[in-house]
Parts: sequence; structure tokens; C-alpha cells
Amino acid sequence: MEALEHPSPLVAAFNALIAPTGVHVPDYLFFCGFIVLLVGVLGLFIRSRLSVENPSHLQIVLEDLVGFLVYQLENLMGPKGRQFLPMVGTIFVFVLLGNLMGQVPGLGSPTGNINVPLGCALTVWVYYHIQGVKAQGIVSYLKHFAAPPGIPVFLAPIMLPIEIISHLSRVLSLTLRLFGNVFGEHLVVLIIASIIPFIAPLPIQFLGLIIGPLQAFIFMTLTAIYLSSAVAVDEHH
Repeated sequence: MEALEHPSPLVAAFNALIAPTGVHVPDYLFFCGFIVLLVGVLGLFIRSRLSVENPSHLQIVLEDLVGFLVYQLENLMGPKGRQFLPMVGTIFVFVLLGNLMGQVPGLGSPTGNINVPLGCALTVWVYYHIQGVKAQGIVSYLKHFAAPPGIPVFLAPIMLPIEIISHLSRVLSLTLRLFGNVFGEHLVVLIIASIIPFIAPLPIQFLGLIIGPLQAFIFMTLTAIYLSSAVAVDEHH
């Protein structure tokens, strides 16, 4: 497996630059930082050029993206879904760019390393629990673990461990779904490229251009669903 790996020259150059400090940055951390820097610079660039009368092509594209995200959130969560746009939108953009970066020569997909999907999944998990506590109150929110809506109270001893396992499994589900699809696609490309380079891997790489946005959309949708269930428990009661 190690023989199939091709370290990024950008990461190698960066590590050579900081070598005197004794610090070595793994590929996936470098590309995570690259995404943050890219989005930050792009945001500052767009902010200084926002225009209502004469929007640029890039501004129109980004406005369409925001409109799409708001539409999805309101479909899944109702009018209150808009307030979660900063978190859900950030997750979507990060995962989308992380998935697609591997299609660019010299770059790599940080989401192909299990640490990154796990970090995203834990962030979502902690965030929706915090929002659930804020919306319901700590006592009411914890109560629904033992007595979910529509379940008789006498079943609490059975439902409590089931609910806890269910919520913990969401971290595993989010992590493995994203990691498995991205890593699997890159692994197939590397194997095919090691046998028949250049042309043969292209169909799989093209498939990656479809899988990447799809997995980002699924991750975003599940995040919105978990948020919706966390902040709307009382309404169900």
C-alpha cells in the first residue's frame, strides 16, 4: 500500500521549509489548512467586491450556493433552519473541497484520511447536542433519551441504552461513509494507475467528480436531520 502512495510536492516543500523547527506536518493536516486559507482569502476577496447593482460572476455563483443551502435547510428544518447556515454551510464547503482536491494534480483529499471525517463527525455530534440543550434545556433534552416522543415511560430502561448507542453510532456512520467513499475511489485510481497509467484511471477520476459533491451533500443533509431532531423534540411531544 505504501508503494502506491505519492506524497504531494507541496507538502514536501512546506515540510522542508519548516524543517529547522523540527515539526513535520502530515499531508491531511496541510490540505485542511490549505482549505481554510483558500476559503478565508476567497471570502475576504469577495467581501471587498460585493455589489448589488453589478455582482461579479463569482458573487452570483456563491449567492446561488448559499441559496441552495438555505433551501435545503428550510426544507429539512423549516424556517428556523436558516439560523444553522453558518455551521452546516461550513461543513458542506469543507467536505466538498476536501473531496475534490484529490482530483487536482499535486494536491490530495484530506477526507481520504480517516482523522478528517472523524473530526467532522465529532464536530457535528457535539454541535447538535449543544443546540439541543440550548433549545430544550438540559433536563428536557436528556429526558428524551429515556422517553422519546411516542414511547411509553415504562420502556425507559430499554430505550435509554438504545438511544445512547444510536447517537454514538452516528459518529461512526458519518465517519465511515465519507472516508470509505473517498479513500476507496482514490485507492482504485492508484491501483489502476500503477498498472496502466494516464488513460485508464480517468473514468474512475471522473466518477470521483460525482462522488465528491454527492458525499458532501449527504454529510450536510444528515447534519441538518440530526440538528432538526435535536431542537424540535418538544414539538414532537
